[in-house]
Amino acid sequence: MKYNHIKPFPESFLWGGSTSAYQVEGAWNVDGKGPSVIDMMNHPEGTAGFTVASDHYHRYKEDIKLFAELGLKAYRFSIAWTRIFPEGTGEINKNGLEFYNNLIDELNKYGIEPIVTMYHFDLPYALEEKGGWNNRATVDAFVEYARTLFEHFGKKVRYWLTINEQNTMILHPGAIGVPKGGKLPTKKELYQQNHHMLVAQGRVMQLCHEMCPNGKIGPAINLTTMYQATCKPEDAIAAHNWETIRGWSFLDLAVNGRYNALFWNYLVERQIEPIIEEGDLADIKAGSPDFIAINYYSTVTIAESKGDASDVSPRAGDQQIMLGEEGVYRAAENSYVGKTKYGWVIDPVGLRLTLRKAFERYNLPILITENGIGAPDELTDEETVEDDYRIDYIRDHLKQVQLALTDGVQVIGYCPWAAIDVVSTHQGYRKRYGFIYVNRGEDDLLDLRRIKKKSFYWYKQVIETNGRTN
Repeated sequence: MKYNHIKPFPESFLWGGSTSAYQVEGAWNVDGKGPSVIDMMNHPEGTAGFTVASDHYHRYKEDIKLFAELGLKAYRFSIAWTRIFPEGTGEINKNGLEFYNNLIDELNKYGIEPIVTMYHFDLPYALEEKGGWNNRATVDAFVEYARTLFEHFGKKVRYWLTINEQNTMILHPGAIGVPKGGKLPTKKELYQQNHHMLVAQGRVMQLCHEMCPNGKIGPAINLTTMYQATCKPEDAIAAHNWETIRGWSFLDLAVNGRYNALFWNYLVERQIEPIIEEGDLADIKAGSPDFIAINYYSTVTIAESKGDASDVSPRAGDQQIMLGEEGVYRAAENSYVGKTKYGWVIDPVGLRLTLRKAFERYNLPILITENGIGAPDELTDEETVEDDYRIDYIRDHLKQVQLALTDGVQVIGYCPWAAIDVVSTHQGYRKRYGFIYVNRGEDDLLDLRRIKKKSFYWYKQVIETNGRTN
């Protein structure tokens, strides 16, 4: 659709940046923090990886000052559950509360809106040893953890995200990793975990509305549009299969409190449907999110399943994520889109389409909580990072966000991944996303200095002009 007049970004638009606790904080075992499932994974020998990350725990004031210089209106970060409850439940770690209290105060001092993710992949290991999300007791533990956050930070935080990319944890558990000595759950276990997370999320959203009358809360899903490979009707069915199973099914539950019919029949036919206890669906439905948060990176093109093992193949650039399912769909190539150096599809127009579909389906405001390009950024002899590819990527996606706004979609903010370089879950420090370079290598921490990339100055101008220079 072509327009004579393109709507400007709203004056209240939340221009931001994102990180997660385990990828940016470091300090994995200090000041009373307990181990998470991320901490207990088999990391390569000799890497400083997640144990130090970007050392944000010790340098948050320096980093937030840089965020303020960048002009961020919002900062989306996660709270490490094990900093608050080292064992997942029980005694509160006052040092953890103090750290996040100070961090939130520092953000508010600079007028940066804190957007808090409550759970970003890092389940307390003590709970994992008791069955993790397979154990319904974890539902109660998450609710009590949330209650503590609302009690201590509810007057300082307006925007809350419950669970980051629940669909990624369920559909691609190997991408997150397995703790030492552990094994990947069965599909039956995964969908039971999924159900428990949804119950926990519904109860936590209810609690937020009760305890934080000025707060807003919503789920954060990895959402993307699926294209059919050809005009063949069977390709269209396959694309609809996967778009529903990997995306809409999770949000249908979170927003409407019901299992999508196609999704439920998919589960029943494979005998992997969860046990639903009395009151579960009522708890899920009563959650009633105030907005939807989406993480968008790329689209996927889908073809009809051939009904054999050839349907399944690894995603380009990431052997830990398998695409395709026998009898459901298979991945196909799309000659109309670009790709990153890591093989990820670059499709800005797909973001516009995804936003349109999500808003049409749920009629809720949408906050973009991740979008970005990972690259092996290089520091020049002049100590600059010429990341024009990042500028081009974000500029092209912002143009599509503005077109989505013109389409009538209520987009309330854009928080690209990442505000500062973080450890990539899959590719360590080789793959960087931030506007701020952290001077460290894969194994050598160097001096961890913060260096503004070219994209820093570009995004600063975008924010200053409310998107008019993008």
